[in-house]
Amino acid sequence: MKYYLTGVDCAACAAEIENELRKIDGLGDIRLDPANPSLVLDAAHLATAREAITRLKPGVRLVAATAEERPLWVVHRRLLTLGAAALLFGAAFLARWLLPPPYTPIWPDLLFLAAYLAVGAPVIVAAVRNFTRGRLFDENFLMTVATGGAVVLHQLPEAAAVMLFYRAGEFLQGLAVGRSRRAIAALLDLRPPYARRLTGAITEKVAPDAVEPGQVIEIQPGERIPLDGEVVTGTSLVNPAALTGESLPRTVGPLAEVSAGEINESGLLRVRVTRPYRESAVARIVALVEGAVARKAPPEQFISRFARWYTPAVVGCALMVAIVPPLLFPGQSLAAWAYRALVLLVISCPCALVLSVPLSYFAGLGRASRSGILVRGGDVLDTLTAVQTVVFDKTGTLTRGEFALLDAVPRQGFTAAELIRWACLAEAHSSHPVARALQKEHACPESGPDVTECRELGGYGVRAQVGEQTLVAGSGRLMSREGIIVPTVPTEEGTVVYVALNGRLAGHLLFGDQVKAGAAAAVARLKGYGVHKTFLLTGDSPGPAAWVAGLIGLDGYEAGLLPADKAARVEQMKNTGRVAFVGDGINDAPALAAADVGVAMGVRGTDLAIETADVVIMDDDPNRLADAIALARRTKTVVTGNIALALAVKFFFVLLSIAGSTTMWEAVFADVGVTILAVTHAASLLGYRPPGRPVRDREAGNLPAPPQ
Repeated sequence: MKYYLTGVDCAACAAEIENELRKIDGLGDIRLDPANPSLVLDAAHLATAREAITRLKPGVRLVAATAEERPLWVVHRRLLTLGAAALLFGAAFLARWLLPPPYTPIWPDLLFLAAYLAVGAPVIVAAVRNFTRGRLFDENFLMTVATGGAVVLHQLPEAAAVMLFYRAGEFLQGLAVGRSRRAIAALLDLRPPYARRLTGAITEKVAPDAVEPGQVIEIQPGERIPLDGEVVTGTSLVNPAALTGESLPRTVGPLAEVSAGEINESGLLRVRVTRPYRESAVARIVALVEGAVARKAPPEQFISRFARWYTPAVVGCALMVAIVPPLLFPGQSLAAWAYRALVLLVISCPCALVLSVPLSYFAGLGRASRSGILVRGGDVLDTLTAVQTVVFDKTGTLTRGEFALLDAVPRQGFTAAELIRWACLAEAHSSHPVARALQKEHACPESGPDVTECRELGGYGVRAQVGEQTLVAGSGRLMSREGIIVPTVPTEEGTVVYVALNGRLAGHLLFGDQVKAGAAAAVARLKGYGVHKTFLLTGDSPGPAAWVAGLIGLDGYEAGLLPADKAARVEQMKNTGRVAFVGDGINDAPALAAADVGVAMGVRGTDLAIETADVVIMDDDPNRLADAIALARRTKTVVTGNIALALAVKFFFVLLSIAGSTTMWEAVFADVGVTILAVTHAASLLGYRPPGRPVRDREAGNLPAPPQ
């Protein structure tokens, strides 16, 4: 069962808990992230894990995933504590101002001390507990030493102010992190609670994973589709926004495919399940996004290592600041230098760094998933920023992967409408892909002559008897066999189907795979983002490959390649920089694995391609790759900006504290302010929109047909 850890808002705390849980035998692989601390436990290990967490961090609780992450009473209790401490602090400050020395009684100091203890008691208790267990260097230790030293030096207003603002900053920081968690959790809250399974005339609510492929489920208007399947009865609008990021509803009817996670907006649907829940689109999204947290980018790994030695180094520096100058320079005040050391401890708290960096990557991954782009980890986001070459497969990636009628050329007095009508009659009972494309776009007339004696001639075409007339449709070889002379038609752009009636050529139809509407725009955007080369590798013949590459503006192509050839070419291209390969089929899996970043199309993509890829595009739109690169670069900019901001501010104030030009007041504002700014900056990624992205992509028109 899955459990969340409440009260973990710090990367250092998450790392400590993670290391402690790893020591428990049989607990399995544990990875915690401060932006979404969770783990999966068997009931047998629950008590042991809770005991270890309580021993290490008494304020952290392990709760079931179905429980409220942060109960409202906890927020209210913390807010009331902060409010009471602020009132005590204000009363003490007002008393000192109204009753200046030598008339100030002792009770203002007692009010300052009460305010200090009201908000600082949990910090002091945690620091003492950690000290007795040999764990000295954390933020509790820094705050306790700094403020305790100020109390000893009789700087009670500053001690109370530092602790008050530190705890207030923690509270605001926790709210910001919680907001990010809830926003990201909402993206992952796609799992339907039940499915309405039909057994005869009986409808029963069951868990989605209890429904087997082949069984029929019912989805009422307004409900989320629980499993992948094919519509049996009903017509409705379904909204795929949760899966693809595109909120434009589509109409579905009998035989249409629907995916788990989509919302049924209007009519009642009955759907025959085609995949078990664990293999459904929604289960894939949840698994991919949750698993992405475990794969950390280089900056995250650096911050994790940085946090382990940073705090001890800061404490050592503070000791040197407090002790060395009074020893080396006669006349220097030990109390003055000790105060500067305490200010240094306050300034050096590493929360802004260790919290904002992993949160930035988590927010970037969450924003990508909301856009229909599943990225397997922060390390993949980092690699995407350095991609210089993008290699595409053709069929299903840049093209739709299905035949469509591109042109109709009538001859010998027939019109285009007559040519298409006779072709429809000939292909009415065929299951060939060309026939299906024609039937989809031009249904046979509801009334007209009966089609009899329809025969499919394997490798040639079809022959049919339409009333008293003989109709043939197929390749040039079929026409030659029938003794019909046909003109030579170039076939580079597609497949030619000739149609003849009673031995007389009526004309020919050109069928081909259509280029996706957003393909050319995607290539242009990639080049605008600094991708040096875009390339096509396909197993198709050179003619269609050249047409597609030229139409959408690719820099080059290679055709007639086997899967191993694609992987070998990708390996060669990696010698000149980072390479991303975009594909959808089983034959693309070797190239996806060979590339620095493998990108799979999630709708038409095979299971093997999706499992091999680092990035999955849920709506098969090539534009999403440009979105992913833009988002990855924005994420890296946010991470770099947060690191630079935190280090620059802290370094500046460290110099000021050593020089004696700042006090604890400025120090705490610098520390808390930087932390809140960094966390807010990281959370801004949740609302990021890549530049140049059309608002409603699917309204774009199709590209023109290939030239004749």
